[in-house]
Amino acid sequence: MHDFIFRLRRLFAELRRRRVFRVAAVYAVVAFVLLEVMDPLFPALLLPDWADTLVAVLLIAGFPLAILLAWAYETGPGAMGRPAEAGAAGTRPFDSVAVLPFSNLSGDSENEYLSDGITEELINALNQVKGLRVASRGSCFRYKGKAVDARDVGSELGARAVLEGSVRRSGDRLRVNVQLANALDGYNVWSGSYDHRLTDIFGMQEEIARAIVEALRLELPGAASAELVNAPTASIAAYELYLRGRQYFHERRKKGFLYARQMFRRAIEVDPGYALAWAGLADSSAFLAHWFQDEEEASNVAEADRASRRAIELAPESGQAHASRGFALFLMKQFEEARREFETALGLDPEQYDARYLQARACYQQGDLERALELFEEAARTGEEDHEARYFTAQTLSALERGEEAKAAYKRALPYIERHLELYPDDARAWTQGAVSHSRLGNRARGLSWAEKAIEVDPEDAAVRYNVACLYALEGETDRAIACLRQALVDGFFAHPEWIKYDPDLDSLRDDPRFQALLEGA
Repeated sequence: MHDFIFRLRRLFAELRRRRVFRVAAVYAVVAFVLLEVMDPLFPALLLPDWADTLVAVLLIAGFPLAILLAWAYETGPGAMGRPAEAGAAGTRPFDSVAVLPFSNLSGDSENEYLSDGITEELINALNQVKGLRVASRGSCFRYKGKAVDARDVGSELGARAVLEGSVRRSGDRLRVNVQLANALDGYNVWSGSYDHRLTDIFGMQEEIARAIVEALRLELPGAASAELVNAPTASIAAYELYLRGRQYFHERRKKGFLYARQMFRRAIEVDPGYALAWAGLADSSAFLAHWFQDEEEASNVAEADRASRRAIELAPESGQAHASRGFALFLMKQFEEARREFETALGLDPEQYDARYLQARACYQQGDLERALELFEEAARTGEEDHEARYFTAQTLSALERGEEAKAAYKRALPYIERHLELYPDDARAWTQGAVSHSRLGNRARGLSWAEKAIEVDPEDAAVRYNVACLYALEGETDRAIACLRQALVDGFFAHPEWIKYDPDLDSLRDDPRFQALLEGA
């Protein structure tokens, strides 16, 4: 049943791609107009009575022919040239690809982590192929759950090939269907079907990745025997727990981080030597400490410290492990050591997003705004669809009092925030970032509306209260801003004074004695 639904969705997408629905609509409109014109016109032309019947029969008979021709030849500008383009593409390698989120056809939403995880693993594997540009996870996951045209995706992401697929789990077996389309003409250039036991998931991912590289007409990195997918653990149970943790982690909200940390801890219990699970544990605890400062902050920092050290011990060549270690050191105010870890992470993995983004936050907090701006901009370029780095680029420009540049940056950040919220509508933090962006762009009503939505989504989150207070301060709602800040403190928000010192959203409150009193008590 699920395979049938998947094929039906693909059929509708192909019908839309070939503009069959558009041809059908145009044909129906033209036929209707002709039939309406026949009544007064045919008698005036002295045509026999059966003429209108003949026209009606011809119109009905011509409808399937028009649909068939639309399917065979497509429509629109340049359509007749597309087959030639496809043939030309077959003589040269594809230099860029977008891997869209695989569909979960298991009949159980609980298995969503598996289809997402396989998608991420293939993105990571293809990133190792020399001469191939791979669209980032964030860029690709905005299409999750949507029927899309490969040509539109290719145009939007700058990719010449688009990979789609589905995952169906039945007990301990996985069936993965994949297809690669030429983004220039939308035609499939390769497809494959893989049926393996769950215990062979890494071997299956390696097999799929190699087949994709071959279909792209590219060479494997290093020796032909080089692995694209390294098994990070010998335990499938630990791997499944890790993938669940990653799924929660990407929600970027307090409950998500708490659930993610729980999954990473369980993965470590199953396999104490699982380096990526240790790094995930470190990051979850670090974000809980940094974004949601409360009475647990000290223990969260301690766990981030312990877990990041263990991750590096297990995988000293992992850029992710060093980025996690740098974040923990930053929270412990060991800034020089943190900088060295971030630089090590970038040396091991030049495309590292986390190392740039986290180092940028560290620089901002220390008052090195120029360096923070540089790193936020680099992070935005690395994490193609990331909204956080783009938002903080605008914030940093505001702090530097570069008003017009900041306004342009907020305008650029908003579409990314909106697309993130399409995927994660429960991310209250993103709602507040959108609220501030709207406010900075002069849309007061939209800013206040988004702020209220943030509190509606997560009314118990002290960090959300703080961000909403920033919005009120921007809009001159001083009393509401002070009240919101006070409530944030009551709810357990103990923001870093260094960050508040450079937060441009609070500038209108700085001379208010109530704000100064709150800051002294933070």
